[in-house]
Amino acid sequence: MTSARKRLFSSVIVLAVVLALNFLLFRVMPGDPLTGVVDPRFSPEAKQQLAAQWGLDKPLSEQFVVYIREMLSFRFGLSMMTGAPVWDELKNRAPNTVALLLPALILSAALGVWLGVKAAQRRGSIVERLVLIGGAVSFSFPSFFVQLLLLLCFAFAWPVFPLSGTTSIPPPSGIAAFADYLWHLALPLFSLVVLSFGGWALYIRNMMVKAMGEDYVLMARARGLPRRRVVWNHAFRSILPPVLTILLLSLPGVVSGAVITETVFSLNGVGRFLLEATNSHDYPAAGAAFFLLALLTIGCNLLADLCCALADPRVRGEGTRG
Repeated sequence: MTSARKRLFSSVIVLAVVLALNFLLFRVMPGDPLTGVVDPRFSPEAKQQLAAQWGLDKPLSEQFVVYIREMLSFRFGLSMMTGAPVWDELKNRAPNTVALLLPALILSAALGVWLGVKAAQRRGSIVERLVLIGGAVSFSFPSFFVQLLLLLCFAFAWPVFPLSGTTSIPPPSGIAAFADYLWHLALPLFSLVVLSFGGWALYIRNMMVKAMGEDYVLMARARGLPRRRVVWNHAFRSILPPVLTILLLSLPGVVSGAVITETVFSLNGVGRFLLEATNSHDYPAAGAAFFLLALLTIGCNLLADLCCALADPRVRGEGTRG
C-alpha cells in the first residue's frame, strides 16, 4: 500500500469514528431535544407526533442508520430550532462565515510572515524586539476578551463601527448594502487579524533564524547574491513546506473559532448557528455542522500532505520509496 493510499485509508477511518462519536455524544448529553420546541401546553399526542417527525421515537440503531444516510447524502434533515432544512440554514450562513474567516486567515498569515522575516533579518534590533513583544501579546489574551474590549472602545464608547449584526436594520440597497456589509465585518475581521498574526510572526521568525544560518544560505551570500534574493529565494523557500502545512492545518481551527467571534459580534454565520444548535440539542443541525467541520479538517490534512510534497522534492522521494 502506497503512502497516499495509507493516508486516504486512515482518513476514512477517522471520518467513521467522528461520525459514530458525533451521533453518540449528542444523545448522551443531559437534556431533552424537544424541550426547546415543545410548548408545555402541548398534549402528549402532539409531543409524540413531533418526536416521530424527527425520528426520536425509533430505537437508537434505527436512528443511527438514518443519521448515517443523511450525513453521507448531505441532506441533514430538518432543524429542530427553525423547522427549515439544515442544508439551507448552513448554505445561507456560510457566505458570511467565509467572508469573515478567509480574509482574516490570509491577512494574519501574510502580516505574520512579513514581520517574522523582517525580525529574522534584523537580529538584536528594535524591530525584532517589537515583533517578539507584539507576537507574545497577540495570542496571550483570550479572544472573547479582546473582542469585547474592541466592541467597548470602537462600537460603544466611540461608535465608529456597529455594535452587532451582519447588516443594518433596515438594510440599505444597492452599493450602500455592500458598503454596509463590509462595515459590519470590519471590526470582527480586525480582531481576528490582531489575535492571529502574532503566532505566525514568532513561528516564521524562529524558522527563518535557523534557515539563515544554514550552509546553502551562507554560500548564496558568499556568491554575492542580492540580500532580498537570498532571504526569499533561498531561506524562505526552504521553510515553505512547513509554512504551507501550518496554513492549511490552521484553517479548521479558524472555522471553529468562528463560534466565539460570531457570537460576540452577533453575526449570522455558521459558527453562531453551531453554538445555538448545540445549546438547543438540535441533533440534525449540530451533527451536520460537526460533520462538515470534520470533513474540512480531514481534507486540509490531505491537502497539506499534497502541498508539502509539491513544495519539497524530498517528500516526494520518500513517498515514492515508501
